[in-house]
Amino acid sequence: MSKKIFVTILLVHCTIIAIACDICGSGAGSSYMGILPDFNAKIVGLRYRYNSLQTHVGPNGSTTYLTTQEAYHAMDIWAGWTFKERFRIMASLPISYNRKTKQSTEVSKSGLGDASLQAFYRLINSNTKIAKQRLLVQNLWLGAGIKIPTGKYEPKDKEGASKSANLFQLGTGSLDFNLLAMYDVRIQNIGLNLTGSYKINTTNKYAYYYGNKFSGNAQVYYRLNLKDKASISPNIGVSFEQSSKDLDDGYGVFASGGQMTFATLGTELLYKKISLGGNYQYVLSQQLAHGIVSANNKLMLHVSFLF
Repeated sequence: MSKKIFVTILLVHCTIIAIACDICGSGAGSSYMGILPDFNAKIVGLRYRYNSLQTHVGPNGSTTYLTTQEAYHAMDIWAGWTFKERFRIMASLPISYNRKTKQSTEVSKSGLGDASLQAFYRLINSNTKIAKQRLLVQNLWLGAGIKIPTGKYEPKDKEGASKSANLFQLGTGSLDFNLLAMYDVRIQNIGLNLTGSYKINTTNKYAYYYGNKFSGNAQVYYRLNLKDKASISPNIGVSFEQSSKDLDDGYGVFASGGQMTFATLGTELLYKKISLGGNYQYVLSQQLAHGIVSANNKLMLHVSFLF
């Protein structure tokens, strides 16, 4: 594995925050995606994401005749390109399958989600020797991105958003923007990375506005070299997201907004120029849409190819 592998971990990690689901979990579902491999010059990959939730939840999380079970599957096609060492661009296009079940009735939809494009600049790239000749590596990346409404938004599925969370969509129907910051510090093979992103949404043509979202993540990782050109990198951390309330035709939506905290556990295996990995996200706490929405644990798996 390249000695620069964790230099780019934070960049990839925070980029994925920007491209993950904007509407699942009432706009506050965790979008943590885990550590991914070094970019080299170019990288392409496939990433599978799964999450589920319940809407129309009763008092104290009880199930009522209105309670709906919803499941969201997404396969992301993504790629990245590094040039002149300090610049990097990434793009992603999700293909989604959504399903919801209410009593004995099941409804599903599938198709393209919202595409994303991000650009990054590496502001700090420091490599120094400390006690006992240990290598201290620090990196700071700043970036911005745009989300394009390629996913279909169906206003009929809003179900009167004043009383029902507007989640069952392939896309938001709006052109949105991201601001990103990423800091990574590593001593030899053990490191810590911190990421933050703020998503600025706009109103779609149907006068619906998904609330802006803040995402923050912290994780510890360790690189274990197995043999020449192979390594495994377990990681553990915590993820937090907070979303403001939606607006429907200028009016606040009661069943929207909130916050979630996840514990994250994952691992990455790199062999030559192929990377396999995944993570599991366990709900520590949540308060979504005034308790009307309840999210479950999440899963992500990926395969990536380096060039």
